[in-house]
Amino acid sequence: MFRAVSRSVQTALRGAVISNSGSRMVQPAAFTAVRSMSSHEKQETDEEFDARYVAYFSRPDIDGWEIRKGMNNLIGMDLVPDPKIISAALKACRRVNDHALTTRFLEAIKFRCLVNKDLYPYVIKEIKPTLDELGISTPEEMGYDKPELALKSVFDIHG
Repeated sequence: MFRAVSRSVQTALRGAVISNSGSRMVQPAAFTAVRSMSSHEKQETDEEFDARYVAYFSRPDIDGWEIRKGMNNLIGMDLVPDPKIISAALKACRRVNDHALTTRFLEAIKFRCLVNKDLYPYVIKEIKPTLDELGISTPEEMGYDKPELALKSVFDIHG
């Protein structure tokens, strides 16, 4: 693997070395690709986006690292995933037997829903059949929404 990568980098750099007035100068020609930022590219619809992530999480050979990568990509976007994507991700977590990842993902979904207070109850209502089917508790049912070691206010200590 490393040999193949180093060979392709060496080949790319060999074409970039140019002799200019007796000195060797490296031109970054191999790495100057032009990105097309035009509006002629096809935009992905919401249904295609949902189908892509549902198919990603529904793969039978997915492992824990790939689940984390997919969840990280979803949470990194400026959106709250559709409930069918969340259900597919929770089922993938159950297939790899990673209950802690389900809890962490639900906490991340709750964090993404802070903008609209009505959104998180809607998401939980929509994925409740999947949670019941898989035997997964929400962070609120486990008591993770309340701080365990919260200190009293310094103003309330003495009376």
